[in-house]
Amino acid sequence: MTKISIKSTQNQTILKFELQDFITKNKSYEFKNIDEATVSPLAQQLFYLPFVKTVFIAGNFIAIERYNIVDWNDVKDAVAEQIEDYIDKGGIIINETSVESKKQPITIYAETTPNPSVLKFVANKMLTSKTAEFKNIDEAFPSTLAKELFKFSFVKEIFMDENYISITKHNSFDWQEVSNEVRMFIKEYIENGNEIINESLLISVPKNEKQTNSNFDSLDATSQQIINILEEYVKPAVQADGGNILFDSYDENDKRVKVVLQGACSGCPSSTFTLKNGIENMLKDMLKDESIKVEAINA
Repeated sequence: MTKISIKSTQNQTILKFELQDFITKNKSYEFKNIDEATVSPLAQQLFYLPFVKTVFIAGNFIAIERYNIVDWNDVKDAVAEQIEDYIDKGGIIINETSVESKKQPITIYAETTPNPSVLKFVANKMLTSKTAEFKNIDEAFPSTLAKELFKFSFVKEIFMDENYISITKHNSFDWQEVSNEVRMFIKEYIENGNEIINESLLISVPKNEKQTNSNFDSLDATSQQIINILEEYVKPAVQADGGNILFDSYDENDKRVKVVLQGACSGCPSSTFTLKNGIENMLKDMLKDESIKVEAINA
């Protein structure tokens, strides 16, 4: 009997349905509608559910992006049961033998960020449903694409989230001289059907464990309020700039909030201003507490 594990992601509209075994062979698939899903009878069946917006299949999981007409808590168990029943009856998840060998058109464009050392490379398809940060090539073993990018001598750090990759360069290089080379490399790499990231290999580290629902439920009310404010008002803005922000801790005694900055936000010259004049002031106002202090710790 197939057993599905339901996993949340940092995007509240996307839920992952994980299997014990791998269901694709080093490839990832994204379907925006039933017509695109001709190689996946399972994805086609899922699109008959009125709330399914996108189906993403890779490694050992099926990720589904929903429309806002429903809440995942109301339908996630039924979706998991439907997938389990489909597989147990011998249904085909991906018919990889029918996948066309020709390149799939991919668009990659580069965006500047507030951090002059970081450039954001945006794709017209989903790359990962889980954020991943790699400080060096040794950390990048879950992502073949990241490992290949680290072979460029100017690449210092890599951050991946949803449909973009933020790359931090070494200061001795100029983005104007190398950005197009990186853009074309990423474009061709994805078009050739190469694996982008194996999310099952991502290591659970303390800063990520703190973002889980179980940890949220164990926190005090103020910490939960802070997380909700960061998720709703701060995170969308920093993600647009090629970065990410994670809640680390709240000290009730000295009213200090510690956060982790990732991607373009890590080491950004304007991050101190943003923390003090943006996030800190927002928390003071929304929590009605002028004693609140915000401090960033290294990711």
